[in-house]
Amino acid sequence: MNALAITAHTQTSAAGTGNAAGAAALRAGRSGLRRCDLPDVDLETFIGRVQGLEDHPLEGELAPFDCRNNRLAELALQQDGFLDAVASAVRRHGADRVAVLLGTSTSGIAATEEAYRRRDPETGALPPDYDYRHTQNMYSLADYVATRLGLSGPAMVVSTACSSSAKVFADAWRHLRAGVCDAAIVGGVDSLCGMTLYGFNALQLVAPEPCTPLDRQRRGISIGEAAGFFLLERAEDAPRLTGHGESSDAHHMSAPHPEGAGAARAMREALQCAGCAGTDVDYVLMHATATPANDRSEARALADVLGPQARCAGTKGLTGHTLGAAGAVGAAQALASLGGGFVPGTAGLTDPDPELGLDARAASEERPVRRVLLNAFGFGGNNCSLLLEAPC
Repeated sequence: MNALAITAHTQTSAAGTGNAAGAAALRAGRSGLRRCDLPDVDLETFIGRVQGLEDHPLEGELAPFDCRNNRLAELALQQDGFLDAVASAVRRHGADRVAVLLGTSTSGIAATEEAYRRRDPETGALPPDYDYRHTQNMYSLADYVATRLGLSGPAMVVSTACSSSAKVFADAWRHLRAGVCDAAIVGGVDSLCGMTLYGFNALQLVAPEPCTPLDRQRRGISIGEAAGFFLLERAEDAPRLTGHGESSDAHHMSAPHPEGAGAARAMREALQCAGCAGTDVDYVLMHATATPANDRSEARALADVLGPQARCAGTKGLTGHTLGAAGAVGAAQALASLGGGFVPGTAGLTDPDPELGLDARAASEERPVRRVLLNAFGFGGNNCSLLLEAPC
């Protein structure tokens, strides 16, 4: 199996709801970050918040799944004709031959935070309406999507921190190659919650201002939320996943390998899988979290694999770092670039860090794009790289 076609996709983030809005923000470098206004969170930082989730509860048979994460999943599913595309795939393959392979890092943990705020003051018991299985449980996301779409094929959730929704593309590759399904819905959803914001703040990784990836003065991340879904099939005349690479260097629980050893291995494996050389890549859509250590580590890995002054971009200044959904957001942005014929700029970049040795620019560049190498790296050294190509 040489490639998988991406026959439909959709994305929703702070930069926009649906592909058109996301692509327009990407091309214009228009950020969706705002001062933190999440209820019950008092931090001096900026976040990538999707508007309106509080006002659209899941109802009817789906009510047990109601939480911020699954509401965000539902909002994304409703965009870009994705529901119709899945229905067509079910008619082609059968409901039991479409897999659901999704990534998240926190799932519906905000529902648990709210439940703890409503504990019985005398007994400490959680409220009777709290439903762990359908909200915080990591499998809740895949369970919700499969139930919502009427699918009965393989379903699972990958939770490897910020590489989660990139790694599911590789899992889909293996599932289809093994013949256990004929199509796969992949992607990821992660939503804002107090634990994430306070946790990253405790690690001293959160910037007080909008994040500035690859900039000399970068001071840390801005956390965001997002959802992205992709339908992968064996097909022609569609954007394609042609390569994937994964590694786990286990250098440190939260710090990257200083020389980017695991990151370099993932990129090399993706290129080898696709039968491409580094010179075949138009640009790299970096993980680029805007922390000093992460951007430096990834830049060293890029220099090792692609050589000095590799063309690259970092887009978390638009959406925030969407954690378990970062790979999905990046894949949607890469597809927008492939389809629109432009290399995105790096939002928030004003003074490129010369130590990184990268060709990173603040503004988008209009030109044909054939191949994009996408990086998504997570805590614990969980690394994933994907190579996405324009249609033949």
